[in-house]
Amino acid sequence: MEFDLKFFFNSVLLGVGLAMDAFSVSLANGLNESKMKSGKMCGVAGIFAVFQALMPMIGWVCVHTMVQYFKAFEKFIPWIALFLLVFIGGKMLIEGIKGNDCSDEETVCKKVGITALLVQGVATSIDALSVGFTIAEYDLKMALVCAVIIAAVTFVICLGGIAIGKKFGTKLAGKAGIFGGSILSFIGLEIFVSGLIK
Repeated sequence: MEFDLKFFFNSVLLGVGLAMDAFSVSLANGLNESKMKSGKMCGVAGIFAVFQALMPMIGWVCVHTMVQYFKAFEKFIPWIALFLLVFIGGKMLIEGIKGNDCSDEETVCKKVGITALLVQGVATSIDALSVGFTIAEYDLKMALVCAVIIAAVTFVICLGGIAIGKKFGTKLAGKAGIFGGSILSFIGLEIFVSGLIK
C-alpha cells in the first residue's frame, strides 16, 4: 500500500461512515444544550474525533498482536454500545419528560457533562474497533494517517451536528431532551441490530 489519492479518498469515506453515529449523538447533545458555547462545541466534537481515531488504531494493534482474543471480544461490541447509549438516552429522556424547559430563563438548562461525553464517545466508536481489520494491510504510518483523517472528518461532522441540534433545540425548547434521548436510544438499538446481522 502507498499514499495515493485512493488511500486518502478511502480514509475520508471511512471517516464519514464512522462519524454518522457520532453526528447523531452530537445532534442530540446540541438539542439537549441549546446554549452550548463554541469552545465546548469544539471540545465535544474533539472527544468524538479522538475516540473515532483511537478505536481503529486499537483494532489495528489487536489485529497485529492478539487477533484471536479480539475476534472473541468482537461479538460483545453491539451489546456494549446498546447498554451505554440506551442508558444515557434513557436518562436524557426521563429528564425531558420531567419537564426541564430550557426556554424558561429561571431554569438552568441541563448540560452535557464530561462523564456522559466520554461514555458517548466510547459507545459511538466501539464498533470502529473492527475497522482495524479493514486497515490491517496498512503499515503503522499509514494506519496513523488514516486515523488522523478519520478524526478530522469526525470533528467537522460532529460540529455540524451540534450546530444543527442547537438551532432546533432552541425552537423545540422543553421537548429537546425527549427528542435527544430518543435519538440516543435509537442509535444504540441500530448499532445492536446491525451488529447482530453482520
